[in-house]
Amino acid sequence: MRQIALTIIFSAILMSSCSALKQQPVENQPVTINLALVRDAQANKYVNMDYGIRLNVQDDRANTKIIQIYDAMLTGIPQVQVNPNVSSFVSESTRRYMRTMGFNLDSDVATDYMMQLKIGEFHVDYLSGIGWSGTVMMHLEVYDHNHTLVYPNVEVVGRATMYGSSSAITSVANQVINSAYVAALEDIDWDRIAYFLHRADSPKQEANKQVNGEGNTALEHLTVHWNINSRPQGADVYWRVISKTPDVKQQNYKYCETTPYETTETLNIKGLTYNNAGNVQIEVKCEKAGYYSQTKKYDILSIIDEGEVSYMFRLVKEEEE
Repeated sequence: MRQIALTIIFSAILMSSCSALKQQPVENQPVTINLALVRDAQANKYVNMDYGIRLNVQDDRANTKIIQIYDAMLTGIPQVQVNPNVSSFVSESTRRYMRTMGFNLDSDVATDYMMQLKIGEFHVDYLSGIGWSGTVMMHLEVYDHNHTLVYPNVEVVGRATMYGSSSAITSVANQVINSAYVAALEDIDWDRIAYFLHRADSPKQEANKQVNGEGNTALEHLTVHWNINSRPQGADVYWRVISKTPDVKQQNYKYCETTPYETTETLNIKGLTYNNAGNVQIEVKCEKAGYYSQTKKYDILSIIDEGEVSYMFRLVKEEEE
């Protein structure tokens, strides 16, 4: 009778051990988490941007393990690998996400902006009584085509949690980390990024955007009507830039044509912004042999508002000696 009882107890212990082995992954038998973009972006939200954008992804994780906390095992953490690797997945899936929204990726190396994503955290963890929790944290910066930082470093974070058994790595844990990742993508201020890729209709709407000669500002697309005349006609017309701000360099006189001088041109004064335009002037000079030279100054801010440089020079004959 005693032998029968011992047999029953031994069988129960054996069954319990087998059950525990089924619930927990074997340490030396790695399992795979498949990374996937589980939610699509809003389609065609940012079409017809004036400029393209490029994406650069860097893996800056101090700890590259996909599972970092796991209290269901006393002897360690299960061996888990990811497919594809995190850096490749983030790069490829973010590009697809951005293309769906309408961003023009890798359009023109001369004018494209650069979006840089640095992966800080990318892991899914297990705590008894809580279940699986996923965390994805990335740092984002945007540079213009001159490598000037226009969108400073911001942190985007995605989190997701789901209750499940410690052995549900390929099911629950897999779902949690993918949900956390797409939440991080949704945490990005895409409207703000699109703002830099769209040229404003008015210089006032991009008050701090500098003219750099690349044609990517509203100021450079603002047409100014020139109408310079003189009595008598046939006088030479010159113009130069006078600046009281270090952002804009003063310029020597440049020759235009003889009066009557009429044309439509765009503003291409490097360093000029709407905000510093009040400290910049254009000086127009008119001169003709036998007559005194005359000049007229115009505030750039008034030119921007009025869209015109117009004046009639009434030349005065030089006195004969």
